[in-house]
Amino acid sequence: MSAEPTAVSLTVDAAADAGLHDYRMHIGGEWVAASNQASFPSVNPYSGIPWATVPHASASDVDAAVGAARKAFVAGPWPELEGRGRSSLLHAMADAIVEHGDRLARIESTDNGKVIREVAGQMQSLPDWYRYFAGLGDKLEGSTIPSRPTFHTYTRREPLGVVAAIIPWNSPLLLLSFKLAPALAAGCTVVIKPAEQASASILEFCGLLSEIGVPEGVVNVVTGPAEVGRRLVEHPGVDKIAFTGSTAAGIDVMRGAAGHLARVGLELGGKSANIIFEDADLAVATDGAIAGIFAAAGQTCVAGSRLFVQREVHDAIVDRLVDRARSLRLGDPLDPATEMGPIAFPEQFEKVIACIRQGVDEGARLACGGGPAEVGGSAGLFVEPTIFVDVRNDMRIAQDEIFGPVLCVIPFDGEDEVVALANDNPYGLAAGVWTRDVKRAHRMAHALQAGTVWVNAYRVLSYDVPFGGFGMSGIGAENGRRAIEDYTRLKAVWVSLETTTRDPFKLG
Repeated sequence: MSAEPTAVSLTVDAAADAGLHDYRMHIGGEWVAASNQASFPSVNPYSGIPWATVPHASASDVDAAVGAARKAFVAGPWPELEGRGRSSLLHAMADAIVEHGDRLARIESTDNGKVIREVAGQMQSLPDWYRYFAGLGDKLEGSTIPSRPTFHTYTRREPLGVVAAIIPWNSPLLLLSFKLAPALAAGCTVVIKPAEQASASILEFCGLLSEIGVPEGVVNVVTGPAEVGRRLVEHPGVDKIAFTGSTAAGIDVMRGAAGHLARVGLELGGKSANIIFEDADLAVATDGAIAGIFAAAGQTCVAGSRLFVQREVHDAIVDRLVDRARSLRLGDPLDPATEMGPIAFPEQFEKVIACIRQGVDEGARLACGGGPAEVGGSAGLFVEPTIFVDVRNDMRIAQDEIFGPVLCVIPFDGEDEVVALANDNPYGLAAGVWTRDVKRAHRMAHALQAGTVWVNAYRVLSYDVPFGGFGMSGIGAENGRRAIEDYTRLKAVWVSLETTTRDPFKLG
């Protein structure tokens, strides 16, 4: 969380005078301004123009949101709602996304600069998350254990409690759905803290929840910079923190959660290896490499930012990549023809440029790109699609997550060598393998230390497939059938069938 920049606060009156869209937080079923009346601007990263204001929550606002979630968890209609009732609400949430998806996509693209062609695709798939976990909401089953003949022993799965969902700026609604859908299906209540750079689409989405009958206090949203998230993480009324963000911030989350032993689920950074063998379909593999690093302007945790290419086809792949990178269409994210949008905010832009300079200083050679890109009518947050060659795997640009459109190409000779290189990194989120050899594909999938391995594909996700990282890429996995269990606690029940008195001083 400490990686987040500090928000610039405004008063509510100042925001109104500027003619900006004035958002409110959602706490206990009410739309409220920050208790201190402070807010900050949300800036369109393409135009550089503030378009909305978002409340800068105070500590008392966080307390109120957690209190509302706790009250909803223990009283009112939510704890009495059976699994089928929760499932009905999740289906209604899916229907709301279908109805309002186009508007949500435009708001999210305006807020974080991601191209509309990707965000619109995400909105088309989001209903699947809610429908999938709706199908699990009434299937949280325990088991009967034949432990002792004189006891009837069984287990129950019960909702964990209040969940803090802390969401990054690069795909707010998608990454919220990874957490919100299973949490609600399990019977938990939630306090959401969006990234300060991109809160609007989450606030808009939560505005739909009251309309479809989600009880007050079940879903709450507090907004603001890092200190708001820190207060939420450290709050003793929070039972679990579900966090997506940088590894450094994830470590801060673990420290904050330790003080009250809250559970944590962490989906963190990556420096994923994308591996092209000489027998691959080079055209398809090139497209996969482009998708891995230049989609979303590289602002994705699974970015295939280390491209390992077998030496026999190294030069041919680099030539193909450079030609494609130079032809990418940079422009207005709301234009469906745009292929790559801006960096989401100035601090991240400066970080990406600094990393490129570091790569040059380390001795890597620029095959293309390497600096800011000029795009007419923009705020100047575009970075040229950048490809480095002559890269060693121990260089900082090959080890550190950049979170921008910067690709490091590294040659290799054989399987053992590339497995060692790919695994020589503290992260372990994802990897890609491009080959026509099915035996090699499976050997590589088994050997690579990554939570997700794609073969002849890259950057594919689904609600029913687990997603999580190894090493410094996180703890736990989201999506898939088992994800709902992370929002439950397991209770053992022993019912005595004995007819005689037991020795009170002897363990049973």
